[in-house]
This record gives sequence, C-alpha cells and structure tokens, in this order.
Amino acid sequence: MENTIFLTPNLFKTESFKLFESNAFLVEAGRYSSGVAVLKVSNSRGYLKILPYMGMIIWDAFFDEETLKMKDAFSQPLPGEGIADTYGCFQFSSGLLANGTPGPEDDYQLHGEFPTSPMTNAYLTIGGDSLTIGSQYEYVKGFGHHYLAQPSVVMHRNSGLFDIKMAVTNLSKYQEMPLQYMCHMNYAYHDQAKLSQSVSDDVFKLRQSIPGHVHPTPEWLAYNQRLKDSGEVITQLNNPDKYDPEIVYFTDNLTQYAKEVTFKMTLKNGKQFMTKINTAEFPIVTRWILHNPDQQVAAFALPGTSRPEGFHAAQKAGTLIMLKPGEKRQFSVTTGLVNE
Repeated sequence: MENTIFLTPNLFKTESFKLFESNAFLVEAGRYSSGVAVLKVSNSRGYLKILPYMGMIIWDAFFDEETLKMKDAFSQPLPGEGIADTYGCFQFSSGLLANGTPGPEDDYQLHGEFPTSPMTNAYLTIGGDSLTIGSQYEYVKGFGHHYLAQPSVVMHRNSGLFDIKMAVTNLSKYQEMPLQYMCHMNYAYHDQAKLSQSVSDDVFKLRQSIPGHVHPTPEWLAYNQRLKDSGEVITQLNNPDKYDPEIVYFTDNLTQYAKEVTFKMTLKNGKQFMTKINTAEFPIVTRWILHNPDQQVAAFALPGTSRPEGFHAAQKAGTLIMLKPGEKRQFSVTTGLVNE
C-alpha cells in the first residue's frame, strides 16, 4: 500500500524539521539561506538532498561514508535562470527542448531551459520498501511549445542505489515538439579509480570537436591528440594533470550491443559507483572527466537521447526525438553506490 503526502512551498523553513519518519526512511524539510527549498531523504545507508521546487535537482548524494557528488565551488544551491548559476549539484535534468552545449547554430542556454525550472505539485509517496519524491513543471509559450515534465527520484530500503525518473508529455494538440534529454550525474573524482561497463571499451569514442566553453592549453591539445591518434579510452583515473580542460567521450547507438548496459567506477577501497540504463531509452552515453583545483568530476556515464553537442548537431545526426501531439516518453536510470 502506498501513501502520498502533497507538499507546499510554505512548509519549508530555514530550520529543518522532520516531515516523515519510519523504520526505513527519514525525510527532513528545510531551506538554504539562499532561499532554495530542500528535502533530505535518508535510509540506513545514506541520504539524498533533493530540490523539489528547482528542477528536481539532486543537490547531494552520500552513502556508506562516500560522497558521490563532484568537488565544486558552491556551498549551497543558488537561484538562477540556468544550471551554470548553481553548478555544484550531483544530478540535474539537461534539456528538454535542447540539450548540452549549444553549437554555433544554436541559441539556447547551456544544458537547455529545464535544469533550474520552477516546479509545482511536489509530493512524497511512501511504499513498503521505497520512497518517491516527485514534482512537475508545465512549460508553455505563446506561439511555441507546450509540455509537461514529471521528474521523480526513488530511494529504496537499505540500499545505496536509487532511481532517477523523467516523464515528458507533449501537451500541444497539433504540433510536434523536439525532445533532447540527458540525466546529468556529476560523480566525484577519485584518483586511481577504474572505469568499466558491461560492453566493450570500444563503444566510447573521443570527442572530435572543441566546444566554445573549452579553452585548451598546448599541453592539453597534445594529450588530446595523443588520445585521438591512439584510440585510447581512459579506463583508470591516473593522470589528473591531463584532465584540465575536460576530456570527453561519446558512445553511439548502444541499442546495437545490449538492451541494458551497466557502467561502474571502482574506487581504490573497493567500493563501486554504478549506473544502469535501458538503451532503448538512452542510446547514447557521454563520459566527462575534469580535474582542477576548483572542479573535480568523473561523470563516468551520462545517459542521453543524443550527444550533448547541441540541438542542430542532434538534428543533423538524426538523434533528435520529435514527440507527436499528446505523446509521452518515459526514462529511468538506476544509479548510486553498489549494494554490498
């Protein structure tokens, strides 16, 4: 049996309080000094900090004494029109009308309109062994597109793994809408960690272009060229000085290899971060590695419907989804710390 608690922004005060507690879960509601509302959802293994009214961002993730979140410059989430205004989170939803880094022909903001969008109708659903936090966002423009986005996060009893879900419905009665979606998980960088997946390393190909936000050094250009020439796929994080600016790999059409693919990052202490996807939902995965004094991230698997190289790039590649009027697409990612 499931029970649902519907939330309102007025519930969230600067001093946090217990919203729900059982023998499996604890949910605390609060508000950062920046004004952003947060739900801290805990089980016996750790916790997630979720921003129910700001893009359903997962701000922080911590399990079995390991932080899953990238190193960044943000001490708290900050309100803003785009994800660059608060780029310190564990996970955000990139898209949905356009995704990734805008190309030369594109005119949208980094990672699209959705990541920090103002959500409504936030709720908490409690089942026996799971707990779901969800909300929704209705996007509508005069003479433009109209959609309903319904993101949610599911935590499980005694588990370091959790599910990140997204449903998108085209609410237009006559007009198709473009859809690009990436579940952007900014995992922590761990020196000497090993990267692996249930398919061959060869599925990853080094990014050939250099986007506008990347400012290469001569040393980075030489290293990137070496990776290009050799076809080497980074499978161990053992050259941090070489990962600034970022090193990026892409896959293409994972559906040709398997219906389900699992990606792992194994730490020196033996613990494993894991991401599992359905390739029909996510045919393309991006690997993003960055290491400098301000930002350190090993996003070993960013599942997406297309490469994050911009709207027109996806259109040219044939990976842009066009949702018919009334059509709904659903996505689900299982990720977190592997259960021992």
